[in-house]
Amino acid sequence: MSARTSLPETAEAPHRAGFACFVGRPNAGKSTLTNALVGQKVAITSNRPQTTRHTVRGIVHRPEAQLILVDTPGLHKPRTLLGERLNDVVRTTWAEVDVIGFCLPADQKLGPGDRFIAKELAAIKKTPKVAVVTKTDLVDSKALAEQLIAIDQLGKELGLEWAEIVPVSAVGDQQVGLLADLLVPLLPESPPLYPEGDLTDEPEQVMVAELIREAALEGVRDELPHSIAVVVEEMLPREDRPADKPLLDIHANVYIERPSQKGIIIGPKGKRLKEVGTKSRKHIEALLGTPVFLDLHVKVAKDWQRDPKQLRKLGF
Repeated sequence: MSARTSLPETAEAPHRAGFACFVGRPNAGKSTLTNALVGQKVAITSNRPQTTRHTVRGIVHRPEAQLILVDTPGLHKPRTLLGERLNDVVRTTWAEVDVIGFCLPADQKLGPGDRFIAKELAAIKKTPKVAVVTKTDLVDSKALAEQLIAIDQLGKELGLEWAEIVPVSAVGDQQVGLLADLLVPLLPESPPLYPEGDLTDEPEQVMVAELIREAALEGVRDELPHSIAVVVEEMLPREDRPADKPLLDIHANVYIERPSQKGIIIGPKGKRLKEVGTKSRKHIEALLGTPVFLDLHVKVAKDWQRDPKQLRKLGF
């Protein structure tokens, strides 16, 4: 009789499933981390702060668990109606998740923005909080150690108990798996909440709009990031195409706030808009797994960030 069969059966660990959200000030690496954990691009990333406006859920499937990542906008002191709405989205999300990951970049000293968020987190008693030190590839070990001590200290000052403090680099793929290992035990016991293979529950149209917006944000001057919104008007398979050569027609509008911004987006002789189309089309085709014809138009929605009616129309 082999030794293996005589061992008592160990009870199988229960399956866990639940929601985790990453918070942090704008540009703390939340979206990049979501994409690294899921293993595919589900959240748009940009080195412009404040690019996430939708709660994107990335889904990490493991044999023993399903971790659903909710990506919230960066919490910040609002200057516009859009800013206020984004902050409300963040607070509502915090109240509903099973675990909160607070992202703090390794290469930036803790500032008033981090303290502002930490204070808000300290008020949420029940939910476990994990401090995630992002962008560790940008610092040496001494700077990293100092940051870890500062974060531990911040928790003590505010009566905020960290379930874990984890350094990661999403870009260098360091400790990303470990972070998932540490988040999973903090989730409730539950069967899977999404079908195997689903990576996000965002409607495709929203994701397509986000990919176009990401391409449009690249390389534009600093005054523009908040002024761009994208709405996909329709996505239709092209008729009369042979089954083995499908083509999806996507018509989308890129909205800006002022006529003077139109030239920035379109570029000389339409060159810039063409680049936006080419770049986003590649990502859209990868996401949808089908060739795409992308038709982009730039329109002005005057001061949309401050106008409740325009905000509704653009999906906020």
